[in-house]
Amino acid sequence: MCFRLIEAKKSQHPVSLLCSVLGVSRAGYYAWKHRPASPRAVRDAELSEQIGAIHGESEGTYGWPRIHAELRHRGVRVSRKRVARLMREAGLSGIVRRRKGKTTISVPGIATAPDLVRRDFAPAAPNRLWVADLTEIATWEGKLYLAVVVDCYSRRCVGWAMAEHMRAGLVVEALEMAIWHRRPAAGLVHHSDRGGQYVSLIFGQTARAAGIDISMGAKGCALDNAVCEAFFATLKKELTRRRSWSTRRELQTACSRGSRGGTTGAACTPRSARDHPSTTRTELSASPVLASPLRSSHPHQS
Repeated sequence: MCFRLIEAKKSQHPVSLLCSVLGVSRAGYYAWKHRPASPRAVRDAELSEQIGAIHGESEGTYGWPRIHAELRHRGVRVSRKRVARLMREAGLSGIVRRRKGKTTISVPGIATAPDLVRRDFAPAAPNRLWVADLTEIATWEGKLYLAVVVDCYSRRCVGWAMAEHMRAGLVVEALEMAIWHRRPAAGLVHHSDRGGQYVSLIFGQTARAAGIDISMGAKGCALDNAVCEAFFATLKKELTRRRSWSTRRELQTACSRGSRGGTTGAACTPRSARDHPSTTRTELSASPVLASPLRSSHPHQS
């Protein structure tokens, strides 16, 4: 510690004076200065370079948990505390999410589907369990609503829709896109909250026509739809809340640009979709970006 202080202050005071004040010898200081770096220091430098690269690739959104996960995914063995320490020393940090608004509006007196999932979001194969939800994104023009359908096996968004309203047609469009992308077999479970859009007649008819079983979580319990909650938290933290948006079209364009080369979600998904070749290029990762234009037409035509 004394030698580091001398190294930092030697431009302001003579080395001999600093050594005398701190009670160390000049020979000891110069021996320390020319001593080769320890293996740990060399490893820290290598890890810091990798951490900085990953942080840059995420456009400054990843904190230490996701950077640690990405390092592990790349085959780098390192502890979480070491990653956190190196990021702290380098002045790097992730994006902190904010509170969200309310988009789940229940319909009194309408029967809802049972909970077939019971918070078990780990299916054995793709197209066994889809989760869905709806959120709002603010622009200067007004709110833009986004509905998504996420495959729990790969944590990929397989269907989505954006509109200026949050009527039932929005979630139906997202479901139809997911069906068109994946062509699931009968027996697939579609899980959501108890919002009015998901208990609507048109949504139930669309799901049943495709052989999909409908499941709904408990009222007011976000943990019953944790995968979608995490999806939207990542979207807002990494994209929509990093700046303000003048128009709805500007926001959609930014999402489209991100889909071609923006942030990736491999670090936050236990089983990244890039490990599963069944996932199509048109689907979205767990760090979501939306590649479809703002539209009201059928998703099959996109």
